[in-house]
This record gives sequence, structure tokens and C-alpha cells, in this order.
Amino acid sequence: MSFPFARALRLFPLLLVLVAALGGCAKDRAETTGSLSRSATLAPPDWRQRADTLSAEYNKNPNDPNIAIAYAQALRGNGQQAQAAAVLQQASIKHPRNQAVLGAYGRALADTGQYQQAFDVLSRAHTPDKPDWRILNAQGTVLDQMNRHAEARRYYSTALKIVPNEPSVLSNLGLSYLLTRDLPRAEKTLRTASEQPNAEPKVRQNLALVLGLEGKVAEAEKIAGGNLPPEQAQANIAELHAAIAQNTPAQPNPWKKLRQQKTASNG
Repeated sequence: MSFPFARALRLFPLLLVLVAALGGCAKDRAETTGSLSRSATLAPPDWRQRADTLSAEYNKNPNDPNIAIAYAQALRGNGQQAQAAAVLQQASIKHPRNQAVLGAYGRALADTGQYQQAFDVLSRAHTPDKPDWRILNAQGTVLDQMNRHAEARRYYSTALKIVPNEPSVLSNLGLSYLLTRDLPRAEKTLRTASEQPNAEPKVRQNLALVLGLEGKVAEAEKIAGGNLPPEQAQANIAELHAAIAQNTPAQPNPWKKLRQQKTASNG
């Protein structure tokens, strides 16, 4: 699957899909631009089938918080964010102290653009004496989407004290710098994230995005293509080109410059 460069950059600088929509960890979509589990990589038809199956289970036992969370996850995977938030809203009413429910509900609210409410709910999903780095990471991404970047970085910093060099947190921190056009810091942070052995492919795609914005074309293309099948690599690179072209209006288009250099060298 190609990384949605164009979608991310259309929202720039107000919002980037933070490594997964809200930035994520393998466990949670709100953490690398962010899904509730590794099954978040399911194809859309699989999500539809899973949502249908869990809908029946949920209707039989709507008071089970685990079923509600799983059903909402499937709905989110199927693009039904509003319905997922509604399911988790009901679950949070029935289980107001269930931190797993509150965490999922907060992320679902963020999916629908209700950022302040999402932040408030996520704040109740863990406690100061037992902070959850995944929730801290999710809170950071929500703050970034409210343009509260300095606050967001404090949450990422706290999360990194719990899990040093966690790539999902570093990636979101790098994108936070990107949102304020601090490209050198964004590059440095995303390089560190991409070097971690458990970094997901989208972390490298975020690094490619920053490199492209800096005009480091050859390296950006190399990273965007990665070790992918030719068709997928070309799609990634094409999206990267389009995203950069749309978001460097005050600078010479780096892709045009590269083409001119190639033409000169071939002449």
C-alpha cells in the first residue's frame, strides 16, 4: 500500500496524517497516524467482513466492552468513523472507568475531528501515576492537530522517557516539527525513528517526505521506493512528487530542477 503523501500534504500545515492518521504504534491507529491492532493492515473488504461479523456479536451483547472496542475498530478500518465513535460513546457511558474503552473512544473522536473532546477523553484513559505511553503519543497527535505543537512535543517527550527511541513516537515528533516547517529537526528525528529495528515502513515514508521538502530528491526517491515491487515503488514516488510540488510554492520545484540536471548531464 502506498503511503498517502498527497492526502497528508493537502492538510499541511494544519494537519499531517501522523504516521498512521493519528500517528501509530503497531497497537493503535492514533499512534502512528495510528489502528487498534496489527489487523489494521487488513484490506477494505476484510474490514467490511469483520465489521459485519462483529456487528452481530455486538447486537447480542452490547454491554461487553471488548466486543464494543473490536467492533469500533472494524468500523474505523471500514471508514465508518462516526459510527465507531457512537459505539464507543455508548461503551464509555456504560464503562466510565474502563481505560481501554476511553482510549479507543478518544482516538475515534479524533478521527471525526472532535479534537478537544478527544483530548479530554484520552486524558481520562490513564493516570499520572500509571502513564500509558501509547495514550501520551495519541494525545500528542491530537494537540498537533489543534496547532498546539509545543504542548504536543511535551507529550511525546514524556512518552519517550517511558519507551526511549520508540519509532512511532519519534515519527510523530518528527512530523510535529514538519508541521512547523522545522525541516532539519524533522529530518534528524525521522532518521532516528527509521533506524530503529521495529520501525514500520510508513516511518521511512515520512522521512522521504521531509527529504523531498528539503530538496534532497535522490535520497527521498530512494527511500520512498524502498524494497518494494516496481509498481508500488513508482506509485509511492509519484505521490511524493505530487505532494512536494504542491507544497513548495515559494521555492523552485526540486523535481523540475532534477529533470533539468538529468537533461544537462545527458546532453
